[in-house]
Amino acid sequence: MRIKNAMIKFNHIHLNFNGKIIIQNLSFEVKHGEKVVLIGKSGSGKSSLLGLLLGFIEPSKGKIFFEGIRVDKKSAWYVRKKVAYIDQDVSIGDGKVLDLLNFVSKLKTNKSLDFNISKVNGLFCDFELSNDTINQDLENLSGGERQRLAIVISILLERNIFLLDEVTSSLDKPLKKKVTDYFVERENCTCLVISHDSIWLDNPAVKVFDVEEGKWR
Repeated sequence: MRIKNAMIKFNHIHLNFNGKIIIQNLSFEVKHGEKVVLIGKSGSGKSSLLGLLLGFIEPSKGKIFFEGIRVDKKSAWYVRKKVAYIDQDVSIGDGKVLDLLNFVSKLKTNKSLDFNISKVNGLFCDFELSNDTINQDLENLSGGERQRLAIVISILLERNIFLLDEVTSSLDKPLKKKVTDYFVERENCTCLVISHDSIWLDNPAVKVFDVEEGKWR
């Protein structure tokens, strides 16, 4: 079943976990090129919505659509190949940064992509990471460095749909602006963002959806 017009659509979503209602009858959509920020108190289901879209969890009721295709166990891998996802904990493992880049570049779905060192260094420069970052251990990077490295990798994947969970939380104000501007200024880029940073919320190009209230702000 396909639904046209919306890039992402949550249709009357209910989500219960261990007998607790997390999300109740929530509906909204994200169109191509829109930048949408999700707000709401902790536990209101913001991160769960990203997990639902990626097929990591299933709704108790309701349907999720991606590019008009209903998200289920069969279509989840299609969704995951189309989006770049940065989670709140920046789960990029341990070991050397170079080893991580090599691992990602050699995945079957990424073999046609350009991970050459000059492109990587250019992105490091754009997001104020030193060229020496590539030789560092992941576990020795600060929270902000890990966030920016994850952003660089997401850009190298050449995807136009981004799911960003608190991606600027560990950055100082100038870097928050640099990251926000990068995504907001890309017209063909569709973003679903979880953030409480004013740099996102006060941007006139960004739409804000209150998950707790179930409505646009």
